[in-house]
Amino acid sequence: MRLGFILFATLPLAGQAYVMWRSWQLMPFSAIVKCLVLLLMLAAMLCFILNFVIGPERLLLQTTAWIYEIGTTWLEVMFYMVLLYGVIDLATLCRFLPRGWSHHNLWGTVFVALLMLTVFLCGNIHYNNKVRRCIELHSNGKLHRPLTVVMTSDWHLGFHNQRRELARWIDMINAENPDLVLIAGDVIDISVRPLVEQDMAQEFRCLNAPVVACLGNHEYFSGEPRAQRFFEQAGIVLLRDSVAQMGDVCIIGRDDRSNPNRRSLAEMTAAIPSGRYSIVLDHQPYQLEEAEQANVDFQLSGHTHNGQIWPLNYAVKAIYECGFGSWKRGKTDYYISSGLGIWGGKYRIGTCSEYVVATILP
Repeated sequence: MRLGFILFATLPLAGQAYVMWRSWQLMPFSAIVKCLVLLLMLAAMLCFILNFVIGPERLLLQTTAWIYEIGTTWLEVMFYMVLLYGVIDLATLCRFLPRGWSHHNLWGTVFVALLMLTVFLCGNIHYNNKVRRCIELHSNGKLHRPLTVVMTSDWHLGFHNQRRELARWIDMINAENPDLVLIAGDVIDISVRPLVEQDMAQEFRCLNAPVVACLGNHEYFSGEPRAQRFFEQAGIVLLRDSVAQMGDVCIIGRDDRSNPNRRSLAEMTAAIPSGRYSIVLDHQPYQLEEAEQANVDFQLSGHTHNGQIWPLNYAVKAIYECGFGSWKRGKTDYYISSGLGIWGGKYRIGTCSEYVVATILP
């Protein structure tokens, strides 16, 4: 845990130093102009740090929103600039590029600036274009009629995904005429405050189907007692190591792994009546074998964001048995969602924001 904290603290600062040093070398401008560019980079990094130092409760809502947007956007831009400068330095070292190309070069500066602008403009457009996934599940005679279930995770409502964005998502879900809406955790981003001040609970009450959710790790970040109160106000059935029966479907909502004392899945499924189609909501897709061993029909998870931006999706593949998409173990089906919303800057590069429309057939 301590090593992880040290890496989390030092890697962005090391990346910031590298990007500022290489940008100074690349730009052909006067020292004054270079200093202004570097000051803007420092200010953006300061916004990212302020998210943790000041906290989300002390400033005006819109001020905090701007600090959040600028800081988290810069973190992702800086990550790509580190990758780009690294490739340029490697190409220069291997003599694929002349050394002068990366020093005091106007065209090199224009290339880097335009590439970053294009990548993140396209990434923002891609984020806002929610992908509609369709899957079919078979209940082996456990249902009396087909069910349409909209399945989502990782809304991350807060300073960046605000009420206007939420209203658009609600309309999108209602257009599917679902029998049930499932959310596999992280409805809230880092603070309940913007959800309360903008009365987002009222938007949730506009959903035309029952909504069932479990907690994610971000509900713990935002304070799970306050999160639980918000769920109650929004009319969301929150399952914390508990079971809800919706017609022929039994939904088992697991508490997040943030709670080390959460109940075992086997313990909760033991009380489910036979002949019911069973769905598990578990935010983090670890230990998928537990659902198979408990004879669960389907599990919905999220959390991974499929890495959010390329090439982090490859890290997700290495960490999880299944980090994104449909999966099957024995007779148990799984879907790991990349999320409807997003943490941090609103960019999807090499991944997508999605919602799943599942048809469960008898």
